[in-house]
Amino acid sequence: MLNKAIIFATKAHEGQKRKVDQSPFILHPLAVGCLLADEGEREEVVIAGILHDTVEDTEVTMEEIEENFGKSVASIVAGCTENKDLSWEERKQATMLDLKTAKEEVCLVTCADKIHNLKVSVDGIKKEGKEFFRHFKRGYEDQKWYYGSIKNILEKRIPNHPLFKAYKNIYVETFGS
Repeated sequence: MLNKAIIFATKAHEGQKRKVDQSPFILHPLAVGCLLADEGEREEVVIAGILHDTVEDTEVTMEEIEENFGKSVASIVAGCTENKDLSWEERKQATMLDLKTAKEEVCLVTCADKIHNLKVSVDGIKKEGKEFFRHFKRGYEDQKWYYGSIKNILEKRIPNHPLFKAYKNIYVETFGS
């Protein structure tokens, strides 16, 4: 099932590039899956990590995720999927609201997603300083607010999980406090 998810996500994200370094987008969901696997998470959680951006960023539907990977994986992916019809602020507020009551698996995938995103940011900030965030829809202060809010929510939800501890560390490395 894991190989099927890798192939599925690779096909879904074919041709997509990361904003900053123009690397193949698929490297991000694969990295998220690896972070989850490294912590010994169940295969369904790892698969959801690999698929977490497919519905949000491709033509893949939630029904296709459920058909191919089951209700549990689809439920986790749904919990990590933002509604792109909303403004950036509305999407981020909705994510934070949902995360407060989401299943633990959604919190773990979200945490791994944010860790990988911030790892990329740390490298960019070292090169460009706060100007690095010009590559995104919102700048440094808005990004700090969003990632800090996620940190505060996850601190209540999964405070003792090694992924959360890694998230706290990368947040401080990225934003300073």
